[in-house]
Amino acid sequence: MICLAGHQLAKNFLDSDQVIHVLSGTDIIVNQSELVCITGQSGCGKSTLLHILGLLDAPDSGTIELFGKEINSNSPDAAHIRNRDMGFVFQFHYLIEDLNAQENVAIPAMIAGESRQKSMNRATEILHLFDMDHRIGHYPNQLSGGEQQRVSLARALINNPKIVFADEPTGNLDPQHSLEVWQNIQKLNQDFGYTFVIVTHDSELANSSPIRYELKNGILVRNN
Repeated sequence: MICLAGHQLAKNFLDSDQVIHVLSGTDIIVNQSELVCITGQSGCGKSTLLHILGLLDAPDSGTIELFGKEINSNSPDAAHIRNRDMGFVFQFHYLIEDLNAQENVAIPAMIAGESRQKSMNRATEILHLFDMDHRIGHYPNQLSGGEQQRVSLARALINNPKIVFADEPTGNLDPQHSLEVWQNIQKLNQDFGYTFVIVTHDSELANSSPIRYELKNGILVRNN
């Protein structure tokens, strides 16, 4: 089943008097339970594409469909769709320093209207998947970089999203912690069927992904 589709997505930026064509009418289809990696040179527009697919930005032209329904980042219900159906992980963890790991994970569920108790229980269950039971009461500055990013990943899953977008999720980590986070993502995909669209500059990680695209001259090219 097709989970996400982008059709003829275009995005331009104006640099002084020059128009930069970041996306040039590119297409992408992501099926449910797939793990898709997007690579490309720095500055080629990978993050821009991810933000458009995740309704964080709007294309200049083209359409986005989620499970066959066209959606628009400028529509009144875009925020609701993002909170309900999508999860996000970024290069920086963006954890709230005054909240412990469990509380950080639970926050999106409470924002979505779930009770604090159910949200905290759900957060504990998800952190258990990452072998973080012993760290749920620790604050971000008490966690390693890899642990911080695992908490960020757990937070992205709290509302049971239909698709998770990850923008350079290992970009700030050393090789060992990068591998650990990547293995967590693979486990979530293979064992629990979570759908991932990941932007990465790490060719080694990308090469271990079952589906790989390269963004080149504004167009996605399938590499496997």
